[in-house]
Amino acid sequence: MQTIALSEILNIADYEKVRPEYRKKVISEKANRRIAVGPLLTFVFENKNTVLFQIQEMARTERLVHDTEIQHEIDTYSRLLPTHNELSATLLIGITDKDQIKPVLDSLVALTQNSVFLRIGEHETEAYFDEEQSEEGRISAVQYIRWRLSDGDLQALRSGEAAMSIVVRHPNYQYTQQFTLEQRASIAKDVLH
Repeated sequence: MQTIALSEILNIADYEKVRPEYRKKVISEKANRRIAVGPLLTFVFENKNTVLFQIQEMARTERLVHDTEIQHEIDTYSRLLPTHNELSATLLIGITDKDQIKPVLDSLVALTQNSVFLRIGEHETEAYFDEEQSEEGRISAVQYIRWRLSDGDLQALRSGEAAMSIVVRHPNYQYTQQFTLEQRASIAKDVLH
């Protein structure tokens, strides 16, 4: 399992010195880890680099300098790291019109229940949503999800020949998006190493 240690977080002064290049590198890495599914949903597949960047940015924004504060951010964001034979993603529900936020989110309330799947080859795996992100009758515009992969899924990813896609089957939102070869290769690294 991937972990992030306190010693990996740069202090604010040192981070400011490397931030432009570091930020450019992570944004480039995320390009093949961002999958838009239909007009509203975007899945950003997480790994140690993307999570470490989020922690660094949070420490910078909040001006965190004490180890206990930084460790709290590590503990919070480490929930995004995929564990053994898993893929994890941050799901963003993109609503640009502020008057539409409540109606759109209300229309997607049941999204967390048997609606989002990762298809590898012909096999589909249901997404598991972080229960802390949702309440009964409400959904947050940011969701943390993961997929537990079977041995067959892993074998299909290793072969490099299986198509990969995200399938959303919600009564109010039904879309499928196939991954490009570059996206599949980038994301498969998370479970193949």
